Amino acid sequence: MSRTAPTGHSRPRRRRIAPAPPEQVRQAPATVLYPTGRSSVSVTLLRRITPKKALVGGVLAAATTGMVFAAAPAQAAPASDSAKAVAQRVISDAAQFQCFDKIVSHESGWNITATNSSSGAYGLVQALPGSKMASAGADWKTNAETQIKWGHSYMKERYGSPCGAWNHWQANGWY
Repeated sequence: MSRTAPTGHSRPRRRRIAPAPPEQVRQAPATVLYPTGRSSVSVTLLRRITPKKALVGGVLAAATTGMVFAAAPAQAAPASDSAKAVAQRVISDAAQFQCFDKIVSHESGWNITATNSSSGAYGLVQALPGSKMASAGADWKTNAETQIKWGHSYMKERYGSPCGAWNHWQANGWY
C-alpha cells in the first residue's frame, strides 16, 4: 500500500531524512582520508547533494580530467616510418638508443633537414659539414635512415658508443 500526496497524485511521498543533532554534526569529519593520502567527501555532505547537482559536478569533473589527460598524453610509440622508429631499428640496444635519442633531440629535435645557420651543421645529428654523411648514402639530405646510420657510426668511432657521445655532450654541450 502506498501513501499518496494530499493532492490525489498517485506518486508515493518522499520521506525526509531528519537532520542529525548539532553535536553529531560537529564531531563528524568533513572528509575521510585514505591511506593513499586522497580524501573523500563525507556521507553527510553527499546526502545534501541533489541528483542534478551531482550530475553536473560529475560532468565537470570528467571534463576537467579529460582536459588534463589531453594536455599530458602518454608517450606513444613512434610511427613505424618516423626517424625515431628507424633509429630504434638501427640501434637495437635500448640504453644506447636512449643516449642517441637525447643527442638528436637536443641537436635537431628529430628534424632531418635541421640546419645551423651559423655553422652549417645539418640533419638529425648536425654533421659538420653535412656532406660528410654522403659516405653513408647519396640521399643523406633527405633520408633519416642514412643520417642515423652515419651518426651512429660516427658516435661509435669517435666516442665508443652513443652513450659515450652523450657523456661528452653533457660535459661540453657538443659532441
